[in-house]
Amino acid sequence: MDDSLSRPPTPAGLSCYLAISQLLGLTVVAMTGAWMGQYRGGIAWENLLQFNVHPLCMVIGMVFLQGDALLVYRVFRNESKRSAKILHGLLHAFALVIALVGVIAVFDYHRKQGFADMYSLHSWCGITAFSLYFLQWLLGFSFFLFPGASFSLRSKYKAQHVFFGAFLLVLSIAACLLGILELLLFSIRTTYSSFVPEGILANVLGLLLVAFGLVIGYILTREEWKRPPAAEELALSMDFKTLTNGESPSSSQ
Repeated sequence: MDDSLSRPPTPAGLSCYLAISQLLGLTVVAMTGAWMGQYRGGIAWENLLQFNVHPLCMVIGMVFLQGDALLVYRVFRNESKRSAKILHGLLHAFALVIALVGVIAVFDYHRKQGFADMYSLHSWCGITAFSLYFLQWLLGFSFFLFPGASFSLRSKYKAQHVFFGAFLLVLSIAACLLGILELLLFSIRTTYSSFVPEGILANVLGLLLVAFGLVIGYILTREEWKRPPAAEELALSMDFKTLTNGESPSSSQ
């Protein structure tokens, strides 16, 4: 029998919202690059342009790729759970590497220019989001990809992993919004209130970041859009519940 015939269809509306999320995500990345290129002089690992690496890398890593990693279990609904886990972990790892480049860029820029570090609310939220994101990835790898983790430990940790995954995306977007405002106040403080093009572009970018987070959150919270468990996953879950109740997995019902 053709496997495609036994696979459940994609829920109505899911594909549309997934497409919207990708359109928004690519748009915020493109707008960040355009902002840095058009109004901030471009991007390079030298002189004043080194700072511009920071916002672009953080938007790509901590927002776009992190959001896409959260959607893996909604997009790849019928593939094996192991394959989905690996892709989920790889996307998060890729996001971490890109974000790390952004963190290094801003600290190195501050060092070269003699600027203070870690004094603003943006920097506190940003480094908290990055640190917790790295910790979340380590715990996720240990519990869900490392062979030594037991099914009981995975089950106990899963709810916390899911919650903090969504929370970290929210925190990352909040840090980006604070960073946008901080950069505008540093660079165009005297003309910002005059609706200059750079200020309008940055404000629209902020709204689109919020919209991206809202669409991702909506997709993740729709119960009927969650990945349906495979037959072997249901069997393993039933066996675990039976064993925790003090019965044999093979005992009659």
